[in-house]
Amino acid sequence: MIRSADRLVGPSPILLLGGAGFLGRNLAQALLNRGSEVLVLSRRPSPFEHHPRLRYVQGDLSDAALRADLLAQCGTIVFLASESVPGSTARKPLTEIDGNLRPLAAWIEDLFALPSRRIIHLSSGGTVYGDPQRLPVAEEAPLRPLSFHAAIKLAAEQCWRVLARDGQHDVTVLRPSNIYGPGQPLLSHFGVIRKLLEVALRGQAFEIWGDGQTVRDYLYIDDFVDACLQLLQLPAEPGFRVFNLGAGEGVSLLELCRRVEAICGHAVTRRHLPARTVDVRRIVLDSSALTAATGWRPQVDLDAGLRRSWDWLRT
Repeated sequence: MIRSADRLVGPSPILLLGGAGFLGRNLAQALLNRGSEVLVLSRRPSPFEHHPRLRYVQGDLSDAALRADLLAQCGTIVFLASESVPGSTARKPLTEIDGNLRPLAAWIEDLFALPSRRIIHLSSGGTVYGDPQRLPVAEEAPLRPLSFHAAIKLAAEQCWRVLARDGQHDVTVLRPSNIYGPGQPLLSHFGVIRKLLEVALRGQAFEIWGDGQTVRDYLYIDDFVDACLQLLQLPAEPGFRVFNLGAGEGVSLLELCRRVEAICGHAVTRRHLPARTVDVRRIVLDSSALTAATGWRPQVDLDAGLRRSWDWLRT
């Protein structure tokens, strides 16, 4: 049973919730490379090779007994788990609540009884601002979600904010842009760069919702990982912080197609579909607050990242 007096003594593992995905695998490897103990919880079978400082637990976020056991062991929790994308729950708010908000709320409820934990929670910089009036958009901009996915992301952020008011936990919310890079799996409704490179390789058509003028900010996976590592190196301080995490360059879908064509050496067929109301029209993130706090800056520009991803996909 968890008691309010329970405290960790000495170094403890860093717990990655939903750590079997693209982001979690890369972050786990980077943590292991720097000598950290890593504990991963995911519903999937383990994608990791054996490592003496990695423990993998296959289980469900809603398992109360498992949750209590893991929280008692770990002083740092990185919440990467997410069960949806904007288009998949366009008219299904209950799916978003049951799949994302309810499991997260259970973890937060248990954390109230466990002082002195550090939490990094992955939100969404590409959706929570809706269509901002000015670009790049900073953390203080109005939050105007266009989808239930984005609305639940914001609800999760506010739940963490309430937890941090107890004055014991160090909570950081990251709002990343669209993360891509080698090793990213091909998913039907997620990862536009991964999908574009796949159809370019196979000579298929690339489906574009709308006119292709939607603008996005794309962040290379190594830059995402580096930002997380630098945040984890900051001294722990009880409170609540929010940081954007993006490359700071806005690129339209049509321009992205042209850049991929230049790399792969041939044209990519485009097939336009009707625009969707859940899609943000233009978003570019201002990450200067994160730079001021940690010194982090993106190191891999889009063309270099596309080239590395293309080379990985062809091997």
